[in-house]
Amino acid sequence: MVRELIAPAKEQVAFREVESRALREGEVRVRTRYGAVKHGTEMALYKGYADPRGRFDPEYRLFRTGQPGVRYPVALGNTCVGTVVEVGPGVSTIKSGEQVFRYGSLKEEHIWPAASVRKLPDGVPWQAAACLDPADFALGAVRDGHVRIGDAVAVFGMGAIGLIALQLAKLAGAYPAIAVEPIPLRREVALACGADLVIDPSEYDSGLAIKEATGRRGADVIIEYSGHPMALQGALRGVAYNGTVVAGAFPGVYPAGLDFGAEAHMNRPKIVFSRACSEPNPDYPNWDEKRIFDVAWRLLASGAIQTVPLVQPVVCFADLLQEYPKIATHPQETIKLGVVFPDDGR
Repeated sequence: MVRELIAPAKEQVAFREVESRALREGEVRVRTRYGAVKHGTEMALYKGYADPRGRFDPEYRLFRTGQPGVRYPVALGNTCVGTVVEVGPGVSTIKSGEQVFRYGSLKEEHIWPAASVRKLPDGVPWQAAACLDPADFALGAVRDGHVRIGDAVAVFGMGAIGLIALQLAKLAGAYPAIAVEPIPLRREVALACGADLVIDPSEYDSGLAIKEATGRRGADVIIEYSGHPMALQGALRGVAYNGTVVAGAFPGVYPAGLDFGAEAHMNRPKIVFSRACSEPNPDYPNWDEKRIFDVAWRLLASGAIQTVPLVQPVVCFADLLQEYPKIATHPQETIKLGVVFPDDGR
């Protein structure tokens, strides 16, 4: 039996035991060494705020109200890195002892299709693998915003996606690259990741501060990843005339109060909703989700994007019943929760 972290109900966490099984054709067994959480998406499930929308109907491409949006129990966790301990029949590309990773819940052991895993090269930190998702979404947002060399770019929300989007904007030639974030820990990491300016929106008018930092022009592109309604309002206030606001967050329902008759009306910005895994990609057929992932991983594995400072805190798997809820209750202490599994699986 192996343990897996789940949410049995809204805002609850528990371990459940899952029986292991024999490998089938093309599968590998992986003993998990590290894992990570995707805060935005998982909080929508853990806190249940995705539920009122209902269930997404892929044929009609709308949410069907009246159908449960979250069906508990929900497995928690996003990505796992581990050691291959057994290969199934027909597997020739993966060997026992290799380090691999892919999407997976926080579980002591995984059985994955060999064709679906990526190898973790020697010398590449596990945190790089843990950051592939969100790096794909960050890359999609920067591309959807058409960030170009010399553009002033602001990113709202210095969670893992925002911190990677900030670094990608810098790689694309943005100047200044501005980080907007109320949590001190995240502002510190943003500076370490190359932000030219950080703004605390709880202390300053973020839109005005962006205008002042750009010679009154405003940011050419603003990427919003906090999911907070006042961040979107600040983005609309700080973007340049005819600039672009990329809405990439997965927020709950915004309360009334967003003002689209103020700067948004006067300055005519474009609002682009970005989601890297919605296919076809806006640049299809030249770009698709696979290419997004491949490019993101090349940048992560090469060290072009910092990831070690993003994955914090790092906790033990056995402590998750106490540590996981802190993502919701103590957001000021976390950026992207990392998990270390003991070598013996316990």
